[in-house]
Amino acid sequence: MKDGFIRVAAATPKIKVADPEYNRKQIMKLIEEGASQQVMVMVFPELCLTGYTCQDLFMQLPLIRKAKEELKLITEASKNIDMLIFVGLPWEMDGKLYNAAAAVCHGELLGIVPKKHLPNYSEFYELRNFCPGNDQAVENWDPDFQDWIYMGSHILFRCRETAGLVVGAEICEDLWVPCPPSISHAMAGATVIVNCSASNETTGKDGYRRNLVCGQSARLVCGYIYSNAGEGESTQDLVFGGQNIIAENGTCLAESKRFANDLVIADLDLERLNSERRRMSTFPSQKQAVAGGNFPGQKESGSLHGNYMEVMFSLEGEKKEASNENLWPLKRFIDRAPFVPHNKQEREKRCEEILSIQAMGLKKRLEHTGCVHAVVGLSGGLDSTLALLVTVRAFDLLKLPRNQIRCITMPCFGTTDRTYHNACQIAGQVGATLQEVVIKEAVSLHFRDIGQDPKLHDVTYENSQARERTQVLMDIANQINGMVIGTGDMSELALGWATYNGDHMSMYGVNGGVPKTLVRHLVQYFADTCGEKELAKVLEDVLDTPVSPELLPPENGKISQKTEDLVGPYELHDFFLYYVLRFGYMPSKIYRLAVQAFAGEYSQETVKKWLNVFYSRFFAQQFKRSCLPDGPKVGSVSVSPRGDLRLPSDACKRIWLEDLERIK
Repeated sequence: MKDGFIRVAAATPKIKVADPEYNRKQIMKLIEEGASQQVMVMVFPELCLTGYTCQDLFMQLPLIRKAKEELKLITEASKNIDMLIFVGLPWEMDGKLYNAAAAVCHGELLGIVPKKHLPNYSEFYELRNFCPGNDQAVENWDPDFQDWIYMGSHILFRCRETAGLVVGAEICEDLWVPCPPSISHAMAGATVIVNCSASNETTGKDGYRRNLVCGQSARLVCGYIYSNAGEGESTQDLVFGGQNIIAENGTCLAESKRFANDLVIADLDLERLNSERRRMSTFPSQKQAVAGGNFPGQKESGSLHGNYMEVMFSLEGEKKEASNENLWPLKRFIDRAPFVPHNKQEREKRCEEILSIQAMGLKKRLEHTGCVHAVVGLSGGLDSTLALLVTVRAFDLLKLPRNQIRCITMPCFGTTDRTYHNACQIAGQVGATLQEVVIKEAVSLHFRDIGQDPKLHDVTYENSQARERTQVLMDIANQINGMVIGTGDMSELALGWATYNGDHMSMYGVNGGVPKTLVRHLVQYFADTCGEKELAKVLEDVLDTPVSPELLPPENGKISQKTEDLVGPYELHDFFLYYVLRFGYMPSKIYRLAVQAFAGEYSQETVKKWLNVFYSRFFAQQFKRSCLPDGPKVGSVSVSPRGDLRLPSDACKRIWLEDLERIK
């Protein structure tokens, strides 16, 4: 299992009702197709060997026996196929008939999982033909398979090659009840749930079904593979649409079109699931073994853990994939902007929500301190513009006059006419008070005091300007009994791209939880919705201005110092930041994801270069994040030392960089 990914599939064969031989051949075709695409777990619909709609034919012995014979052929054919397969069929045991899912791998019938909850309402009459399955696994000698067969709802199938792949099964209605079997499966350690289903179509049912599957995968922090019956089932009274769904922790990775029997494939990220479970202190730990050993006559592959039977299986492809340098492309969407929704409607909703969180955070702080003035250092760049817009919202919520927001523009050696004029126009358009403090003379005097050559454009030259600006802001705030609003964003904090005790410091940092890629969309959203033509126009120009601290003299009147030329593209760094902090992935895995997400835009060498820069700066700059001002968290990732990120400032980065060095 390279990088924690496992390729899975949900398949719907076109069947003939009560013809197991024909159905087996269709199933085998799909298995072979899945094998050609390196699928390692494949799920088929409920009772697909016979058809779900056989009705009282399920009481006919020829059908029951033929289904078992065809399952045996599937089992034998799986010897040379590297795949765990779940197939639905009627299964007889101790004189009773069960609606069951058979788990098959490498020529072995690993176990039979019976349906626990049998619907007997509306169009369903399953209790007429089947018995509900029991939780506790039992074993019976099967003369047809010449083997001991485990049967019960509480069976988990664990892959020998990795502890991360543990599979539990439930069948159709089991998911729709108040307490599905998958809940106890996940609590017992299952990371993947499979569902062999035959859920017929009615108007609007597809959306409910999708929400149910995705919601269960989120609740259980698991992968969920849902295979539904489709064309070929009897249409005497019902129609089956074959809606197959693969979900992961609330996200739909793949879904088939309805009314078109299909095979859907996706790569589940088991490391992501396990990382999320480790992070959540409320997710229960796996049940400890309260009984061990084997049942009398039991196969070596199974052992009893608590009230669960664990059956081992192997996937040889796991070993091949783990050692393969030319990894197959992942069959899952890798979002190059994980902080920014792609859907316009969802993105606008997210922007409105974030602006509200920022404004409400500042509103509370202003109320608590009794401040009726705010001080914003306005440069004409994106971050300070967003900070001002948030401050305006907070003042409007408090019904305070906007002219009590003091915008300070502080031109110095690197200030360009474009950013200066934009800062002035923005302050005027929102109704804030603009104050200009030219700091060139103060910084030049400081250079003389400390013996700094003004022609030497080093870090002292740059940081002296940033610290002078912070001093001006703090002192003006003292004059008017105001609050300095921080402008720095989360991406800058992650990279340490801030002057310590300069722009790093404020009295309340409204942007500290917002990544740079999202700052741009927040300003764009404000421009689109403010309803003020002139304000929107200047905001559009701010959006079009290169990101720069403007600390070095301009060239021909234009910005000479572009941040992304120095530390790298923010879209890459935000991508790295998300996976480093949210899931704690190995650097090599983040590299693999980034290479695929940004294919055609950044070369592999470029991705590796900036990922190396990210880790180096991230570790080296923790001391700046350890003393951040207060500010609101707005998303799932934060660098606040009082919230999500508590790191030692002197931690060693060696093992992360060594993993990067191994990338060829």
